[in-house]
Amino acid sequence: MHPRHESAVPARLRRTDLPADTVALARFLIGKTLVHDLPEGRVAGRIVETEAYLPDDPACHAFIGQTRRNRSLFLERGHAYVYFSYGCWALMNVASETAGIGAGVLLRAIEPLEGIPIMEARRKTRRLLDLARGPGRLSAAMGIALADDGRDLCAPGPLWLGEAVRPPGKVCVSVRIGITRAADRQLRFFEAGNPFVSGPASLNRRTTGRSRPRESGARPPPDRDHSAAGTALRWRRNAP
Repeated sequence: MHPRHESAVPARLRRTDLPADTVALARFLIGKTLVHDLPEGRVAGRIVETEAYLPDDPACHAFIGQTRRNRSLFLERGHAYVYFSYGCWALMNVASETAGIGAGVLLRAIEPLEGIPIMEARRKTRRLLDLARGPGRLSAAMGIALADDGRDLCAPGPLWLGEAVRPPGKVCVSVRIGITRAADRQLRFFEAGNPFVSGPASLNRRTTGRSRPRESGARPPPDRDHSAAGTALRWRRNAP
């Protein structure tokens, strides 16, 4: 891991770091780190794909108003909203507005960084690309369950959000995946070219995007490995 650009363990994000706007937060989270300190060890990954679900969005669980099931969506931004889908997957979201306004960001995919053997055991596969590509796989690999619903991801605790271990690349935008309501809204964000992003290749090609600005003349160091496997290796070498 290159010491000028990445750290072995990222600092926790503070709530004040998080935009108080769902779309802005969905974009902001690309490249940030999701960490879960489990009894068997730490698992962590770079967030590479998100979807925004807005207060006025018929595809958002909060659209019908606050209920016992969706109440975590109405918490202050930075809290976890975890719900069961298709009877077998616990899906991880981040509440995204001020308290009392229901909205969230679905975490769709991560690039594994630490605790890969734990993820492999949980997912019963050694195929790195498939460990956490897709929201159900992400939760299974990271050990996220319904018991994590309502957790404060910005406070001391086992499940938390951290700063980026390397700057994100170009962030692209597309329609969301697997929904029927408001299906034409461009509210899915992902890191272009990252092999851990889910969804059909055809959708990931037909997108719009904005490049992260780079300082004039700045170039990455020639010995730096930008690949997903390279990041995971550097993280493991430098982790305490």
